[in-house]
Amino acid sequence: MIRSSGRWIALDVGGANLKAAHPSGLARSLPFELWKRPDDLGRALAALLATFPPSEHLALTMTAELCDCYATKAVGVNAVLDAVHDAFGGKPVQVWGVDGRFHAVHEVRARPALAAAANWLALATLAARLVPAGPGLLIDIGTTTTDLVPLADGKVAVRGRTDTERLRTGELVYAGVRRTPLCALATELPFQGRATGLAAELFATTLDVYLTLGDIDPDPTDLTTADGRPATPDSARDRLARMIGADRDGFSAGDALAFAHAADEALMTRLTGAAERACEATVGRPRAAIVAGSGAFLARRLARRVVPPEPEGRFHGLDVAWGKVFVFDHKPIPGCASALLVLAAETFPS
Repeated sequence: MIRSSGRWIALDVGGANLKAAHPSGLARSLPFELWKRPDDLGRALAALLATFPPSEHLALTMTAELCDCYATKAVGVNAVLDAVHDAFGGKPVQVWGVDGRFHAVHEVRARPALAAAANWLALATLAARLVPAGPGLLIDIGTTTTDLVPLADGKVAVRGRTDTERLRTGELVYAGVRRTPLCALATELPFQGRATGLAAELFATTLDVYLTLGDIDPDPTDLTTADGRPATPDSARDRLARMIGADRDGFSAGDALAFAHAADEALMTRLTGAAERACEATVGRPRAAIVAGSGAFLARRLARRVVPPEPEGRFHGLDVAWGKVFVFDHKPIPGCASALLVLAAETFPS
């Protein structure tokens, strides 16, 4: 188990989710569609922080600056800093940067690019310690994106630091297990044995795929779906049917299952190619994989494709390797906030 000082709380401000972790093991992820309610960010953060024990210092990382409610990333970074300042009552904040260091708020205001989309590096820096020798790969699959971070001898071995650089190298894939539109995975998928074109519409997302396959538990109270109806397999069937211009009258439960398997394979093929591209120019074929994120079930399947089988290859799940600090209420939590917590305590030990 990893530990950190009780003086800190860590905050990961994303565009769709706000995540926080405390050294007690308490951690939460709060859905928040920032692009729809940018003026409410400070209030949402204050409400989230109020659910934790008081802390003296806050460690911050973010990806929210890319939301299209902000004209530029610099505007977004400063908006997040303003909201955090208000929510945390003006107490000290240290911001994690893409250079692998913490920075004072005034430094980040002067150089906003330092803080933009740096959360992956916090997790990778700490996770790399699980692979102290040889080549490895961190596979962190979330709701929206996948991080594929090459590791070498206990260190991060990436070619890209910004989102654009990482998209170019394959180290970042804008696809995850809940929010990715199905039409972003393929232009056609097999239906009843024949290739069938997909509608270029937000009729269904990967959430519907993994509800259908049983990898994500149904939640009738969750209406953050493509059509605003419940996150259940029955409603997912309707959403998947619309992707080929059909409805449930001509799209059986068996059709939905086969269609979901095909969509899953399309995503797996894309992620496999990206992982191979990310590693080829840096570490070669990885001998160990670390899997993390709300899509860890998919990360494990990907790891089996890109890492040799044992005894040559090794697999690490962060929930197992680091214990309860990565589990809250029997559910895995986002790793970036918890990793940031540890790095802050190490950097500022007094």
